[in-house]
Amino acid sequence: MALIELTELVKHYRQGKNTVRAIDGVTLGINAGEFVSVVGRSGSGKTTMLDLCGLLMRPTSGRIRIEGVDTSELSDGRRAELRGNRIGFVFQEYNLLPTLNVVENVELPLRYTGDRAAGRKRSLELLEAIGLSDKLRARADELSGGQQQRVAIARALVNRPALLLADEPTGALDTETASEFVSLMRSLNEEEGLTVVIVTHDLELAAQTDRVIKLRDGHVVEDARARVAIAV
Repeated sequence: MALIELTELVKHYRQGKNTVRAIDGVTLGINAGEFVSVVGRSGSGKTTMLDLCGLLMRPTSGRIRIEGVDTSELSDGRRAELRGNRIGFVFQEYNLLPTLNVVENVELPLRYTGDRAAGRKRSLELLEAIGLSDKLRARADELSGGQQQRVAIARALVNRPALLLADEPTGALDTETASEFVSLMRSLNEEEGLTVVIVTHDLELAAQTDRVIKLRDGHVVEDARARVAIAV
């Protein structure tokens, strides 16, 4: 079953007198339970495609379906509700609030949706699973980069999303910590059936996913269903 369906997806920007064709007619599907990486040079459209899939922006034209729902027909409020309930995000810069402690950062999405009591239980379970049960009251700015990334992952999963979108999640991590991140994503994918889509420049990371989608100038130029890195 297709979790995400993109049909003739287009996202163009005006830059002065020029039109930037960030995404230029992409049609593809990502099935529930897939572990996918999106690769390509800077400016190829990777992050724009991720933002479109995450309903963080609207396309210029084309359609995005999430679990069969045509998002082009949804109001901004309904898009936000779908995004909050079904999609988790992990970013390169973590985007944690430095004045909040670890548990408060993980629980942050529950301020807008979900059961707070059940969310606290889920937060503690996630933090134990990722090895941070001894850091519950530490502030985000007291953690290492790898620890902050793990907190960001827990925050992304607290609402039990069907889809996890990660934008250059290992870009600020050392090799060992990046490897730990990939192992965690793989276990979540295999054990919980989480659909994972990662935008990355790291071909070693891409080689560990089940499917590699390569973008160039807003177009899909390769789509390899194998754990092999492809040259950018």
